[in-house]
Amino acid sequence: MKFNVTAQQSGSLARTGVIETPHGAVTTPVFMPVGTAGIVKTLAPWEMEELGADIILGNTYHLHLRPGEKIIAKLGSLQKWSAWNKPILTDSGGYQAYSLGETRGQAARTSDEGVNFSSHIDGKKLFFTPENVLDIQASLGSDIAMVLDDCPPIEATKERVALAVQRTGDWAKRSIDYWQKEGMGESGRAIFGIIQGGVHEDLRKVSTQQIQDLPFDGIAVGGVAIESEGKDKINKAVEFVAQDLDLRRPHYLMGVGEPIDLIRMVNQGIDMFDCVIPTRFARHGSFWVKENFARRSIALAEYVTDNQPLDPDCACRICQTFSRSYLRHLFMNKEMFALRALSYHNLHVLLSLMTDIRASIVDQTFLKRYGSYLD
Repeated sequence: MKFNVTAQQSGSLARTGVIETPHGAVTTPVFMPVGTAGIVKTLAPWEMEELGADIILGNTYHLHLRPGEKIIAKLGSLQKWSAWNKPILTDSGGYQAYSLGETRGQAARTSDEGVNFSSHIDGKKLFFTPENVLDIQASLGSDIAMVLDDCPPIEATKERVALAVQRTGDWAKRSIDYWQKEGMGESGRAIFGIIQGGVHEDLRKVSTQQIQDLPFDGIAVGGVAIESEGKDKINKAVEFVAQDLDLRRPHYLMGVGEPIDLIRMVNQGIDMFDCVIPTRFARHGSFWVKENFARRSIALAEYVTDNQPLDPDCACRICQTFSRSYLRHLFMNKEMFALRALSYHNLHVLLSLMTDIRASIVDQTFLKRYGSYLD
């Protein structure tokens, strides 16, 4: 993988760049729609291309459980299988192993060797290690693979977070050794390491040093996509490491996708984002408007006779075609198209925002255009 910075905003860490992958180039800053089970929920691959997506994310945990990476490998790759012929990043599945195991009353158990967990589907006992999650991702054929990291629960003590930092560093070393031994990067595929440390500045800096000392192609910041922590603590966790991130490698903030958060984190030098909330919000009837990026509910009674589009300032196909009244009618009647329409619109808001941000960095107007959101 190659990464080149193409522009830098004066007075900010915001920058544009290009990531070269086996399935094409990705321009950054970039938002990656999440295709958990091999597709972005409710939307077709050609709709993602129409929206301007350069790259999507696949979930190792879910694809490992169903249909299994061997089936996908037999059918060519995740790209060929899903008819998405552009880049794909796959996460390690570690976060889902921790979080979804508890849905069957079987909390994941982490040791120095890996993560023991139960399938949320049938309770089957499973085990993820730094090595086998890379094997799974290699079988999936993703362009960018994420390492397994230790994700302690939000209520964890500082001592537990410190153990997670140590374990994440050890697993990162095992991952790099295995990646190189198996020649997994020879086809141009990339591997990213993950910084942990919770909301503790000293632990974040220790983790940053550990991960950046290894020859990862990119650096991710993990453990910040936790709503209960609050925006201020999330911002602080990134600020702790922003100045220390290696400028030669892309920076990926995992699981963050509110429009204003994207603006703030681009200002901190983040190049890549992913999150499920554009489509998750849509399934609950929520949509964004561009004015202050406010979130509204299509179920509001005031929309019964509202002939305006979701957002009068939006150029997406949904806003150019349908009224709030019509979409509310569909949503209240549980018509599937309402969820598709809101998902399409929400992703358009984020992807067009990233396009505008890139243009503003190139012409040096990022701080002027988005400065009001940085306070």
